[in-house]
Amino acid sequence: MEKLAMHGGGAASGRLLGYGRQTIDEDDVAAVADVLRSDFLTCGPATERFERAVAEAAGARYATAVANGTAALHVACLAAGIGPGDEVVVSPITFAASANCVLYCGGTPVFADIDSRTWNVSPESIRERINEKTKAVIAVDFGGVHVDSDEIRKICDEFDLLFIEDAAHSIGTVHGGKPVGSIADMTTFSFHPVKTVTAGEGGAVATSDPELARRVDLFAKHGITRDPSLMGRADVGGWYYEQIELGYNYRISDIEAALGASQLRRLPEFSRRRRQLTAYYDREFAAIPEVASQLDPAPEDTTRHLYVLRFDLEALGVSRRFVFDALRAENIGVNVHYLPVYRLPYYAGLGYDPECCPEANRYYEEAVTLPLHCGLSDEDADKLKERVTRHIDKGCTVKHTYVQETPVRMNVTVKH
Repeated sequence: MEKLAMHGGGAASGRLLGYGRQTIDEDDVAAVADVLRSDFLTCGPATERFERAVAEAAGARYATAVANGTAALHVACLAAGIGPGDEVVVSPITFAASANCVLYCGGTPVFADIDSRTWNVSPESIRERINEKTKAVIAVDFGGVHVDSDEIRKICDEFDLLFIEDAAHSIGTVHGGKPVGSIADMTTFSFHPVKTVTAGEGGAVATSDPELARRVDLFAKHGITRDPSLMGRADVGGWYYEQIELGYNYRISDIEAALGASQLRRLPEFSRRRRQLTAYYDREFAAIPEVASQLDPAPEDTTRHLYVLRFDLEALGVSRRFVFDALRAENIGVNVHYLPVYRLPYYAGLGYDPECCPEANRYYEEAVTLPLHCGLSDEDADKLKERVTRHIDKGCTVKHTYVQETPVRMNVTVKH
């Protein structure tokens, strides 16, 4: 049998199979070129078209496009009225922006633990964190798998909280026949290049509440209005504007918006391919007791952004670092999503307890993200599965060889 790369054999792929990657075609290039030849590079018709396309994909009445997913979360929190003294319950297994947005507004993120199988924030843990200071819940669709929105909605209604869904991972996912974007009070999206749909950068906030939509739009555009009726003024002329809130310059350019709108036309195609790859991984890895994949109650409705395996490192007799390095040597661009936010140095400096979410900590110590994007061929997926399986099957043998070569790293589970 061919040697593994770490023992001098050839890598699984001649190119790096990154965990995520944009898929660009000539229609996307043409859409961007059309804007570059037009009169508007920003604040023009391409942005308006993109916002309409996002609203349609999200099943929402309104969508405001912004510079990135972090900006989307920030203006959603501003629109929700988050401020000093307010607490917002958030998931710990996410990119830092899901909690940072609360800090930007002067509020306090409170981390709820995750479910042991879905790896999404646990409704039971959310309920345990609520007190008289709680104003909202930010629930992240981790990897694209929809949160338990039915239970979270009940909790938010019971305690009069706003429900913000961080759908940076889940555009294209459907729950109960309704697209993500039409379920929470506000839903935020990201269009970073590793996401299902990209605008280069970019984000959006979708809602069907007209007052929340007005506030999102206001905070995303300097806090400036051009509608004199909002201030009870007569029409003074086309030059009118007034700043009525302290907003931000979070505009997206028409260049990015044109790419995003072009990409959204291919969302059904992207969703189908990601479901095919996810189904293949689920089927192949289900037979291996040393790994576990994310439980998805409705995989036929989910558009995955990430595919994560949890490795039983004790059974394998190796560290997570060993698994990571062995697969990287194969040109398989694995990653780790995510270090729990409360364990980041900045949050540790704020006094967060590193043991506040035990299930999130257990998840982090075992998680490795595999490549999942539309640029992966069936052959790529086969080779990736074959190399992951061989490293698992030969775990003990590989460990002993590895120990002889680098004894300092023997049987050490890396702590971050």
